[in-house]
Amino acid sequence: MSPERYAESWTRKDLVGIADLSPTEIGVILDTAESFVEVSQRQIKKVPTLRGRTVLNLFFEASTRTRSSFELAEKRLSADSLNFSGSGSALSKGETLMDTARNLEAMSPDLVVVRHQHPGVPHMLAKRLDSGIINAGDGAHEHPTQALLDAFTIRRAKGRLDGLRVAIIGDIEHSRVVRSNIHLLTKMGAEVVIAGPRTLVPLHGESLGVEVTHDLDAALEGADVVMMLRVQLERHQRALFPSVREYFRLFGLTEARLKRAKDDVIVMHPGPMNRGVEIDSAVADGPFSVILDQVANGVSVRMAVLFLLMAVRTETP
Repeated sequence: MSPERYAESWTRKDLVGIADLSPTEIGVILDTAESFVEVSQRQIKKVPTLRGRTVLNLFFEASTRTRSSFELAEKRLSADSLNFSGSGSALSKGETLMDTARNLEAMSPDLVVVRHQHPGVPHMLAKRLDSGIINAGDGAHEHPTQALLDAFTIRRAKGRLDGLRVAIIGDIEHSRVVRSNIHLLTKMGAEVVIAGPRTLVPLHGESLGVEVTHDLDAALEGADVVMMLRVQLERHQRALFPSVREYFRLFGLTEARLKRAKDDVIVMHPGPMNRGVEIDSAVADGPFSVILDQVANGVSVRMAVLFLLMAVRTETP
């Protein structure tokens, strides 16, 4: 199906989070991504859809999968890309983020993809810049395109999102991925359970509309989807569990533990993985793993987001 069919249903200039999206808008992105899967399967993986358009990639935090995925999506759509990082830039000389952004916008980019260590930066840029803004991760707040590619992967594997039991396990407190996933999955009718040590699960997690447990086995029971999260030690201000060995003993996903889930369970991880900490290699590389599918699907989903936001700019005088 042509992606142009779905552009008529999209009106937003920016994609800064999942929290503000409606189920219909989420469906539009996922359906548009489906139409771009075929491009990545061609011998020549390129279409002229965004030829002559310019995308700035502003990454103030380290990134491998997200940055590479956006760059590849831009190239496959024939857009011109400019990659910018905070290190070695005018920011290190005292220039403000806003001045940097305005100087870059003076070069007339169409879209800006931004990752920043502080929550809210993409939202601030969206309000002050004319360019379309895509949030590639802001602090521990949101990571919308990761949640979208996760949902896309689940839907391709299971045929639906509604009614599935999704267990998200690990460092819940410090994860922007889990926040976006909770918003998306609950909007789309999935049942979500989050699990982790008490020190890594936010208080009043139930207020997000999810089940909360500190028992890994209970979370895995009857799960259709298991999503493991990395322990983000770089965001911890103090030791939050006794040792890595103790963490794996209580919350590491092994083949034996996975048997509590449904027979056709799929195992996910947004990466990077800490093997032997939150997930055993036998599971990460096993028959239930769709971790590499997530990476591949990320390109199609980000192509869809770039396309839809650019379509709005094309229609707006």
